[in-house]
Amino acid sequence: MTLIDGIPADVVSANDRGLLYGDGVFRTLKRVGGVTLCWARQYRKLAADCAALRLGCPAAADLEADLARLPRDCVAKIIVTRGRAERGYAVVPDASPTRIVTSSPLPTYPQSHAALGVKVHLCGLRLASQPRLAGIKHLNRLENVLARMEWDDPAVAEGILLDTEGGVIEGTMSNVFCYRAGVLHTPDLSGCGVAGVQRERILDFAAQSGMAMKVGTLPLDALMEAEEVMLCNSVIGLWPVREFNGRIWEMGGVAAQLRQLMEERDD
Repeated sequence: MTLIDGIPADVVSANDRGLLYGDGVFRTLKRVGGVTLCWARQYRKLAADCAALRLGCPAAADLEADLARLPRDCVAKIIVTRGRAERGYAVVPDASPTRIVTSSPLPTYPQSHAALGVKVHLCGLRLASQPRLAGIKHLNRLENVLARMEWDDPAVAEGILLDTEGGVIEGTMSNVFCYRAGVLHTPDLSGCGVAGVQRERILDFAAQSGMAMKVGTLPLDALMEAEEVMLCNSVIGLWPVREFNGRIWEMGGVAAQLRQLMEERDD
């Protein structure tokens, strides 16, 4: 199902700035049993991303009404664009945002992805630094598209992206964590990358449980020396990494602990 501004439809104007310039943001959410998981966090992040682009954010009540019309079990996607405009980059002060809500079937990933871990590719593409856009889930995702084109091996579940300095940033569709010497690490995303809701949740859970953690530069060699490496997003939950860049990891206790917290709680 696709709703555009609350009306069933599957087309937008050819003059919509989301199509013309990628001028907009999106969120990907999981619905189970008619409940949109982590909705409060998802809406706060949507509103923050809209604010960062000075883009009008739809009211939570309007989006909740849209989501309630989707299948009870699905992957939902919310897209907010700046709306229709005349030719040119200049933003019209009274632009009316376009609100798009879609649904897709829940993917059926092998249970072994969560239980035993996944094989991951080291992407050749490097993420460019742009602090004004860092952390935002904006519609300009060509870097991720090009990176995902680097492999077609069905045994590879994800790709790890580095920045131009060689630091680990994220997966093509996920955030990255690693556990090393008693500390949970995740990359600083002040230069590039998407700050996902599940990343935020894991950082909160770690803080609440008293686990030492660090958000900062994460060189590739530090990731390779970690005792555990993990990937997360709102659809997959948390997957441990089993094989990456020539190294094999065994299933670790920290990944299992964090995944249990993510599955048990919806805050």
